[in-house]
Amino acid sequence: MIIQMKTKIFTAIVLGLSLLNISCSDDFLDVKTTSKLTSKDAIAAMEADPSKLEGFVNSIYSVMVEADLIGTGTHDAFGLMSILHSTDMMSEDIVQDKSTWFTYDYLHDNRGLNYRRTRVNWTYLYSVVSNANIVLSMTSPETTSPIIKAYRGQVFALRGMAYYYLIQMYQHTFSATATKDRSGIPLYYAQNEGKENRLNRVPVTEVFTQIESDLKTAVTELNGWTRGNKNQIDSYVANGLLARYYLLSKQWQKAADAAVIAAGGFSIMTKEDLHDGFMNLANREWMWGFDHNSETETRYASFFSHISNIAPGYAGLEYGARLIDKRLYESIPETDERKKLFQGGTQTIEAAGLSSSSMASTTATAWTLPYANVKFGFDGNWTMDYPYMRTAEMILIEAEALAQLNKNGEAATALKKLMVNRDATWNKTTVTVDEVWMQRRIELWGEGFSYFDLKRLNKGINRVYSGTNHRADAQFSKKAGDKTWIYQLPQAEIQENSEIAEKDNND
Repeated sequence: MIIQMKTKIFTAIVLGLSLLNISCSDDFLDVKTTSKLTSKDAIAAMEADPSKLEGFVNSIYSVMVEADLIGTGTHDAFGLMSILHSTDMMSEDIVQDKSTWFTYDYLHDNRGLNYRRTRVNWTYLYSVVSNANIVLSMTSPETTSPIIKAYRGQVFALRGMAYYYLIQMYQHTFSATATKDRSGIPLYYAQNEGKENRLNRVPVTEVFTQIESDLKTAVTELNGWTRGNKNQIDSYVANGLLARYYLLSKQWQKAADAAVIAAGGFSIMTKEDLHDGFMNLANREWMWGFDHNSETETRYASFFSHISNIAPGYAGLEYGARLIDKRLYESIPETDERKKLFQGGTQTIEAAGLSSSSMASTTATAWTLPYANVKFGFDGNWTMDYPYMRTAEMILIEAEALAQLNKNGEAATALKKLMVNRDATWNKTTVTVDEVWMQRRIELWGEGFSYFDLKRLNKGINRVYSGTNHRADAQFSKKAGDKTWIYQLPQAEIQENSEIAEKDNND
């Protein structure tokens, strides 16, 4: 199988000082071994000096932005954001004007068991799981150390998040009745959790149970801890992840409650902040992200290389610009400040509201194209930060959950907390689920939500309409539940995992 868990031996270059060196082989836990510790010894060492855990936890955050984890030399694999972008490309909201990286995702033709995409996504997310399990196995569930509890809380959240994405990509999850007996994904545990790894395709509902357990445990462990920076997950972010899960599992009131708690520590960005290029973790609305620097940036193999028409990467240099779907653009009122995040068919460049900070030293030209997004900018150094979670999303979760409960007036009140800083003329007293979804499409465009929203809401896409700006080979419709909405398990997993046979794969 792809994940090989070491159940009794933990290896490290120098205990507590080295990061986990994730190899390009099928064994994510291959590292140079200069010391070996039993689980008991490791727990004792961490209790004696909890700071030794920092490198291990930080290594997981690093894996989430690592370029080309499986070593194929490609520029469309750069961690979590490449997963979110590849799935975003399957919606109707983003247009890719020319064939380049992510083209097969855009064409719904990148799901096969022998394709690199399914292996890359599977590998990234299960590497998060396996590394989280290492940290958990090196710590005691009974610890009273606040810092160890904080580290445990972070990795429980990361493991729950990884399973949250995996189950949606590798199975349909749009209703409880449809998912009850459907085959899901393998589940792996830390050695000291007292559970056997489940190498088979665990039923979806049981995977859901594990996700909820991990995220609730994370919230408990993180309560009262103040993080050092926004790279880390704290209790607010853990509640945000829990709110996402409750929205997926249709536990509406719990989704609303968790979202309110998550948003409690943050504010909504102003209209002026909307034009800062969506690239600075210091933005008041960003709850969680990755703060890139000159040592971590991956240049052309990066999220901004592909999403930003302003950065001089694949999109900006017009190898494959990223445009907004024309029909979606035209649905945005002229009074909505977010309309300026996209060039219109007749909109002038000056009207786009671009800030000088988002246009630093660029040679890109794609941002001038009709319907080009100018939401994502360029800082001149390729150190633009990655957005993982924003306060706006939490408000949208609260609003949708209330609408799902037929509390449409309360949903409008919740949504107004966002809209007051987006469109001053917006003053609805009641909103439907679809109206909230439309706001999600506008607000979260390009940030990795569209595919997952389509799947959980059981919706399809239609790129075929009069005046469509999708290119000819991408003009098609896909119904909800179509097999192209789920990936096949990678061939390597089937070959190496004795509990999953070819007949168990998705059609």
